[in-house]
Amino acid sequence: MLTHESGSGLRLMAVHAHPDDESSKGGASTAMYAARGVDVLVVTLTGGERGDVLNPALLAEGLADELHRVREREMAQAAAILGVRQHWLGYVDSGYPEGDPLPPLPDDAFAAQPLEEVVERLVRIVREFRPHVMTTYDETGGYPHPDHIRCHDVSIAAFEAASDPMRFPDAGPAWQASKLYFHVSFTRDKLVAINDACEKRGIESPFGERFSALIESDGPAGPITTTQVECGEFFEIRDDALRAHATQIDPNGRWFSVPLDLQREVWPTEDYHLARSSVHSELPETDLFAGIDIEEEL
Repeated sequence: MLTHESGSGLRLMAVHAHPDDESSKGGASTAMYAARGVDVLVVTLTGGERGDVLNPALLAEGLADELHRVREREMAQAAAILGVRQHWLGYVDSGYPEGDPLPPLPDDAFAAQPLEEVVERLVRIVREFRPHVMTTYDETGGYPHPDHIRCHDVSIAAFEAASDPMRFPDAGPAWQASKLYFHVSFTRDKLVAINDACEKRGIESPFGERFSALIESDGPAGPITTTQVECGEFFEIRDDALRAHATQIDPNGRWFSVPLDLQREVWPTEDYHLARSSVHSELPETDLFAGIDIEEEL
C-alpha cells in the first residue's frame, strides 16, 4: 500500500519527470510538509537514463553504462534527505533532442508512449495513494524538455480521470484530489530580488548572461503565482537532496552560489500556481492545503 498513517492525515503527491526534479522544484516545501506530518509521495515518471553527467568530478568515471542504477541510488538518498517516499512509474528518459530539425524521439522514450497508457498507470497510483494535493509542471514543462511537457499532460489527465469511476474502472476506486498546483520556479520579481541582493553584497549573480535578458524584460513567461509557501528553514535540506544527485549536479555550480541567509531574507518561499481546485480558498494562499478539511472524508 502506498498510503500510511501520517501525523496530519494529509497527503501530497509530487509528480516529476526525472530524478533530481523533486529536489530542484519544490524540494524545500515538500520537505517542510513531510516534517510536519504530511504523507508525501514523489512519483518519478522516468529513470533519467539519457541525462548528461554534469558533475565535472564524475565525468571520468565511465558511468554511462550504469547510469540508470546510479540514479536509482541517488534518488533513494535524495528521498531520504527530504523525508518523503518515492515511486518510479517505470518509463525511459526521452533525452533532450537537439538539432534543426529536431531528431525523432527514440521508440522507448517516455514522451513517445501512448498518452492513455501512461495516464492509466498514474491514475492507479493516484487512486491508491489518494492525495489531497498534487503538484506538477505547467504546459511549458518549465523548460522545453519533452518529458517535462509530457509530465504536465499526464498529470492533468490523471488528476481529472482519477475521480471518474467510468475511466479506467480496473485501476481502483475513484478518488478526487482536492487541488492541483504548477511549480512557479522563476519569476521576474524573484530574479530581480536575488540579483539586486547579490549586487548589494558584492556577490556575483548566479544568473549571468543566461538570465540577464529575462531580468531586464517583463520576466519569464509562466503561470501566475497564487500560492507562496514559506519554507526557508528547509533550504539546506533542499540543497543536500539536490547534491545527492551527484551525477547531475555540480556541487560548485550556480545552484549553490547564493548564500542561504540571503535567499531566506529576500525570497523565503517556494511558489505555486493553483491550476485546479474542488475546494474554496482565498487567493493568494500561503499553504497548499488551504481550504481542505479532511474531517469531511470521515
